[in-house]
Amino acid sequence: MTIAQRPQAAQSPKKEGPQINEDIRAPRVLLIDEKGEKQGEMPIDAALDAAKEAGLDLVMVAPDNDPPVVKISDYGKQRFAEQKKKAEARKKQKSADLKEIKLRPNIDKHDYEVKGRSIRRFFEEGDKVKITMRFRGREMAHQHLGMELLAKVRQDFSDVAKVEQEPKLEGRQMVMVLSPR
Repeated sequence: MTIAQRPQAAQSPKKEGPQINEDIRAPRVLLIDEKGEKQGEMPIDAALDAAKEAGLDLVMVAPDNDPPVVKISDYGKQRFAEQKKKAEARKKQKSADLKEIKLRPNIDKHDYEVKGRSIRRFFEEGDKVKITMRFRGREMAHQHLGMELLAKVRQDFSDVAKVEQEPKLEGRQMVMVLSPR
C-alpha cells in the first residue's frame, strides 16, 4: 500500500531589493523620518501609520541591526535613481572591441607604415587587433613570407601589445591576435 503525499505549496518568489511597507516582518523598528531625523524605536504598525500619513513608503535600510532601521521615503523615486545610476555606469564602461587589419605578404613599406599607425591607434583606444594575412594564388607556396611579416608586426608592437593568439593558418589566410598591454 502506497501513501499519497500532499502536494507542496509553491514558495513565493523572493523579491529583489529592500523590504518595503507590509513586507517588513520585524515587530519593532528604529524609524527615521523623511527629513532624516531619528524618531526612535517603535512597533512596526506605528511606523507604517507614520509612512501612510506622510504619503510615502516605509523602506528597510539596515535589516541586520537590532532593531532593524527603517526610513520613510519615496521608494519608486529611489529605485528610479538607482536605475539611472546603473545605466550611466554602463554607458561609461568601455568594452574592448576586436579590430581587424588585413595584410598581404608582399605589402609595400609605405602601406605597412599606414597600417601600423592604425594598429597603434587601436591599441591606444584599448582595442584588440586581429591581423589577417591573405594569400592569393601562388602566394600559398610562400607562406614563410607571411610568417616573417607577422613576426615583424609582433616585434614592432612589442612595446604596446602582447600576442594573444599565435599566428595560425586557416585556409588561405594566416591569423594573429594582439591585445594591448
